[in-house]
Amino acid sequence: MYKKKRLSFKGGIHPPYSKELTKSISLEYALSPKVVYIPLQQHIGAPCEPIVKVGDRVKIGQKIGEAKTFVSVPVHSSVAGIVKKITPLPTPTGSKVMTVIIESDGSNEIYEGIKPKGELSNLTSKEIIEIIKEAGITGMGGAAFPTHVKLSPPPEKKIDTIILNGSECEPYLTADHRLMVEYPEKVVFGLEVIMKAVNANKGIIGIEDNKPDAIENIRSIVAKKPNIELAVLETKYPQGGEKRLIDAITGRKVPAGALPMDVGVIVNNVGTAAAIADAIQKGMPLIERIVTVTGNGIVQPSNLIVKIGTLFKEIIEQCGGYSGEPGKIISGGPMMGFAQYTDEVPVIKGTSGILVLKQKDAYSEVEQPCIKCARCVDVCPVGLLPIKIANYSQKSKWDEAEAYSALYCIECGSCSFICPAKRPLVQRIRLAKGEILAKKRNK
Repeated sequence: MYKKKRLSFKGGIHPPYSKELTKSISLEYALSPKVVYIPLQQHIGAPCEPIVKVGDRVKIGQKIGEAKTFVSVPVHSSVAGIVKKITPLPTPTGSKVMTVIIESDGSNEIYEGIKPKGELSNLTSKEIIEIIKEAGITGMGGAAFPTHVKLSPPPEKKIDTIILNGSECEPYLTADHRLMVEYPEKVVFGLEVIMKAVNANKGIIGIEDNKPDAIENIRSIVAKKPNIELAVLETKYPQGGEKRLIDAITGRKVPAGALPMDVGVIVNNVGTAAAIADAIQKGMPLIERIVTVTGNGIVQPSNLIVKIGTLFKEIIEQCGGYSGEPGKIISGGPMMGFAQYTDEVPVIKGTSGILVLKQKDAYSEVEQPCIKCARCVDVCPVGLLPIKIANYSQKSKWDEAEAYSALYCIECGSCSFICPAKRPLVQRIRLAKGEILAKKRNK
């Protein structure tokens, strides 16, 4: 089925999208790295514990880190080779994480336990969720929340709808776009797997209207699926926020402090669905992902399928290297990505893009006094008062910032983008959230 009406939400902004750099560039496999650096925590939740030691030989797809708690996922080797070292190293999230360093032997030998899981019709819900967990699958949109946890709502929470997020509203990024253009069958099959896992009777794939080729390719497949719909969304940031997506597509409002499951919905990224399809159809865990390498600081912008653990530096070199002196390197998009102080960090499960900006585009504008225009209030998709929270944060008044619902901020950055005085609103709100949460933990 195909919903023709363009759907949207209240608030939001229209930043320069800059997707023309890579939106028409087909996916290619990146060169296999000689050494991979695989962090034992690439997800929200507890880190894994290593189950290999220095000197061990591992194969592609072999588990090297075991999850010991429910909110965690295992990690697997993306190459065949020898474990050279296990040591804390920096990751794109900014923190140091225990990392397994593996030197590839070039054999590309696949672990013997990697086998297709059989027909979907023969798998139970419990078996599907266990396969997803053991495959180490996390949200591929950037947050990297363990997918098996999201697919395990309490029994009293009936899920009737699964939404796949194909909006990819972050500027510059085209990884999900190219996935839907080139592998639409995989995306739709992954959705069917998720629907069976939670016994949902409806699936919806939401795509922004700046991706007409992806819309057509997905539409041609879901036209034959009576329980799956395509929803065309207005191109607007942050359309991909799950509560905004649920509102735009279903009209259901997720209350502040509640979860999508509270309104009967689970949202997953299209990349997550594709990873689930690989886990079922090939038996392959999450060992690679699509990365958009882009920006005016890159000689040859590309969409690459990259092995987890490959250094940013190697990926950038494969794209022709830097175009001049880089001004800023960002993991992800410019709105919600993480600025990097080095290119010697590895691609992890949540790395949707590597954005390199030239120095002239990476400068910070001088902050001016607030002119009370309220534009930050108009665009806030959550309905907050960003300037109020930011002002309290600036004065270290954390209780007052919390009273203005600072913790509900999704840190999309719309307020900072629209502010004519160039005030760092989202940065101050993020600081307030950190202080409030730290205070709660120490009680």
